[in-house]
Amino acid sequence: GGTWDLFRYPGIRSDSDMYTFGYNFRPWTGGKVLADGPSIKQYVHDTARENNVEQHIQYGLAVVSAEWSGTDKCWTLTARKEATGETVTFTASFLVGCTGYYNYDAGYKPDFPGEADFGGQIVHPQHWPEDLDYTGKRVVVIGSGATAITLVPTMAEETAHITMLQRSPTYLMPLPSRDAVALGLQKVLPANVAYRLTRARNVSIARLLFNRSRKNPKAMRRLFLAMVRRQLDGKVDMRHFSPSYNPWDQRLCVVKDGDLFESIKAGKASVETDHIERFTKNGILLKSGKELEADIIIPATGLDIQMLGGMDLVVDGHPVTLRDKVIYKNVMVEGVPNAGMIFGYTNISWTLKAD
Repeated sequence: GGTWDLFRYPGIRSDSDMYTFGYNFRPWTGGKVLADGPSIKQYVHDTARENNVEQHIQYGLAVVSAEWSGTDKCWTLTARKEATGETVTFTASFLVGCTGYYNYDAGYKPDFPGEADFGGQIVHPQHWPEDLDYTGKRVVVIGSGATAITLVPTMAEETAHITMLQRSPTYLMPLPSRDAVALGLQKVLPANVAYRLTRARNVSIARLLFNRSRKNPKAMRRLFLAMVRRQLDGKVDMRHFSPSYNPWDQRLCVVKDGDLFESIKAGKASVETDHIERFTKNGILLKSGKELEADIIIPATGLDIQMLGGMDLVVDGHPVTLRDKVIYKNVMVEGVPNAGMIFGYTNISWTLKAD
């Protein structure tokens, strides 16, 4: 399940619609567009079981290195059994890396000045404690990406107050969590047909939004900001939602059912756009001089980039540094024979490129 098995923070969900994020050979049924983590994990599990893939999976193995021998025309993989520490080896004529692009052991977190002075809890979303109780607590979420956008409205239902602290705003787009059109198609058409129609429609919409953003950034900026302004109903300062860059210069974030905006309007959540001066005993001191009091601080500050699961890649005795190589079609790596890696799109569902 990868991400959907590892990430356990409240509200964890896909930021891509499931009709394009799902497998092209197995229809995603139901009207839920932005599925939660457990639902996606179950979908992956069910797909593997139905296609008899599970019998070919060996769990609990960390691949440490992959070495190619041009003489033997063969890869030798060294792996470690996580449960026992035992080392095992595998050989293969072709190697495919499907490990994503980040470190599963640790998320990215800056070294904040004064962090040791803070008297509360600091919790990174990538390592969410199952027993974390935030009921009635004051919470600050540092970040403005998909994780923060998901966490804030979900936690706001139980916290005393939650604040999203961002250095700069992100473009946000409200999207309903259920697709009425898809549900209608499923009622009158075979599952495969309804799925392909919905998938094609969503791909077209995503492409249109991206292409128009590149060709007419000013017009698309007005459109995105107008959508947010309508959601906020004039009750919040728009400077917190007006990025300094053009749409799709960075990734667009989806707000499920406008839940973030509803939490802010209800006073359960708020947004601060500022830089961090330092952590204090009671919270975070901002560059402006304002202090945000907190019992829990959540640095939703991103992922630590790591290719091929961190394994050492060696070709004929020479270590390979991936960042120095050219990647062809997001698959083939310069100078690395009989191998490929699967890397998806960044501006549309990852699975579409993987397919």
